[in-house]
Amino acid sequence: MYETGTALGVRAFHVMPGMPPPEGERHSHDYRLDVVVRRDDLDDRGMVVDLDVLDRALRNAAARVEGADLEVIRPADVEAVTVEVFARWLHDELAAALGPLPGATLAVRIWESPDAFGGYTASL
Repeated sequence: MYETGTALGVRAFHVMPGMPPPEGERHSHDYRLDVVVRRDDLDDRGMVVDLDVLDRALRNAAARVEGADLEVIRPADVEAVTVEVFARWLHDELAAALGPLPGATLAVRIWESPDAFGGYTASL
């Protein structure tokens, strides 16, 4: 399987209701957004996905949350934006920007610290 990916850092804020401080109070994380597109076969240009297109899509999505409270992306059916919820949101944003890529999957990992992450993977 072939893969192409990119990463970017953003600082954003969130709160985990009902948790003791610091998680229960509004606080920031320096998140690392890692994205990887995988496919069994390359396209006719010899690519999994155009890295410039993937990078631009990631930068555009990251710009929406840079310095923001993650409440702006919180789905109505969840209490807080966890790293898993953040990863699903980012996946949806990138999938919309990339469009359908036959046989491809997009994996997203959101790191909230050097050793803790949440992720989401699904087909494009």
